[in-house]
Amino acid sequence: MAWRRQLVGLSTIITVALAWYLATSVTGFISGGRFPSPVDTWAAFRQISGRGYADGTLLAHALHSLRLVAMGFAVAIATGVPLGLLMGWSRRAEALINPVFLLIRPIPPLAWIPLAILWLGLGDAAKIMVIWFAAFVPAVINSFAGVRAVEPALLEAARMLGTPPWRFITEVLAPSASPMIFTGLRLSLQASWTTLVAAELVGALFGLGRVLNLAQQDIYPGMILVGMLAVAICGWLTTGLLALGEARALAWNQGESRPAS
Repeated sequence: MAWRRQLVGLSTIITVALAWYLATSVTGFISGGRFPSPVDTWAAFRQISGRGYADGTLLAHALHSLRLVAMGFAVAIATGVPLGLLMGWSRRAEALINPVFLLIRPIPPLAWIPLAILWLGLGDAAKIMVIWFAAFVPAVINSFAGVRAVEPALLEAARMLGTPPWRFITEVLAPSASPMIFTGLRLSLQASWTTLVAAELVGALFGLGRVLNLAQQDIYPGMILVGMLAVAICGWLTTGLLALGEARALAWNQGESRPAS
């Protein structure tokens, strides 16, 4: 049951927290210079939440990073999903676009940072570009795979009924491929957060990556852990929002999968 899974998860978190406290604050098995204790982490959290750190409070840094992720992720959805659908639907489009996509696909997103800075400077636009590329690739691949996994009989029936192209895409193709599309979006969102932190480590003046970079330079383990936990919480919240959107969009699919009463 759901409450049992939640109870197990809570127990795991409590156990890890106790082990952390014992290893750092009680026994000293792990020195504070290598990994912060709960007391050090709480002190760092109070500092960045009140006086601020790296030219801003934790909330301001987190909101800035959330905005960058949201913008890069949105652009990736707007470009990657339609491209994947097009390549999966049209063999001609696949033959035309896929060679270029296969060429740029193996390039790590972080490899685009020098070009992004050269083209767009050290501002937010360069970071959004890098996030976009990181999220773009999974969106294209899973949208393409989703179309190719659709039952051929369904597509043929829509064609035989003379369904107009726009209705065919919006009412047949996209809904049928939507489970795989959302799988790609979850991967894209994860890649967005990973890439954001790495991008903000280079030339960023604000954001959670900036906090981590400055804390590393200051040799401030407590602040490093606060920054890491902030990234984890932001990623968890955005993933939860995406899951809610997926549940609403795929309600028809979940209904079909339930056994008849």
